[in-house]
Amino acid sequence: MVTLTDVAKRANVSKMTVSRVINHPEQVTDELKELVFQAMKELNYKPNVAAKALAHNRTQVIKLFILEEMDTTEPYYMNLLMGISKELDNHQYSLQLVSENSFDIGQCDGYIITGMRDKDYDWINGIEKPVILFGENRYGYDFVDTNNQQGTYLATKHALACGYEHIIFIGIDVMEPFEFSREAGYINAMQEVDMLPQILKFDNRSRYTARYIDENFASFSKNTAFVCSSDRLAFGIQRGLLAKEATIPHDFGIVGFDGVFLDQIAYPRLTTIKQNVVEMGSACAKMLLNKIEQKGAPQGNRLFDAELIVRGSTKGES
Repeated sequence: MVTLTDVAKRANVSKMTVSRVINHPEQVTDELKELVFQAMKELNYKPNVAAKALAHNRTQVIKLFILEEMDTTEPYYMNLLMGISKELDNHQYSLQLVSENSFDIGQCDGYIITGMRDKDYDWINGIEKPVILFGENRYGYDFVDTNNQQGTYLATKHALACGYEHIIFIGIDVMEPFEFSREAGYINAMQEVDMLPQILKFDNRSRYTARYIDENFASFSKNTAFVCSSDRLAFGIQRGLLAKEATIPHDFGIVGFDGVFLDQIAYPRLTTIKQNVVEMGSACAKMLLNKIEQKGAPQGNRLFDAELIVRGSTKGES
């Protein structure tokens, strides 16, 4: 049987270094990791994950709980799952997707939770294992998210630079921190040019915004841009405008927010604020693993900059 000592000899490093590469790869240089991983591959050495978990009183399982409906028409949460699972796999951890009915079934070392609403924090507060939230919150929980305010600020500034004379914000009808931040970004950009904000809110489904355009199309002036809080809402705005034979982007511009799927299937393709969901998922996993190693110590929060992706639903900037 190949031992840790054999791997250390083959890589010409100490046993302690091999142990660190396996158990704490973030503490080791890339050069050392490459040496040790190559030696492990040549010797066909497999770390005893079960023994490691037993020694540390761990399960090597992380649970992901998504508290909102997973819409099968867009892979937003698949991107999140990919980012989390890849990072956990680097540390010999398994990812378990749980539902409300299976949340307490089986043991785990910590939780990543997303889709929270205000009513959920009472029971989240009762969770005994380390928790990282994917999404802004006002309760002091460690979280990872996009810089939502910066994102809609970029979107609104882009619409203004394109020369649209009227900028309307299409928000998600929820009283949640991420939505407040997105609304604030729009308002800040409008205030900089002394324009009055105009805000409409809908459930996050494209059919609602499409119906609104159908019923109120005559009230919108030409040269109007819609800055939307999601690509779903933007997709509905676009469908509604096209049904009225409106000209996009000359008479009406549209900017979405998410950039994970709907922006690419829309035609014209949507200008959008892209979130790097895969990278944010990886950050959630890293933050939670650090929290577990540090026996629940607070990790703070990490905001990722959003990226403006300009496509055919807005005019070229003047």
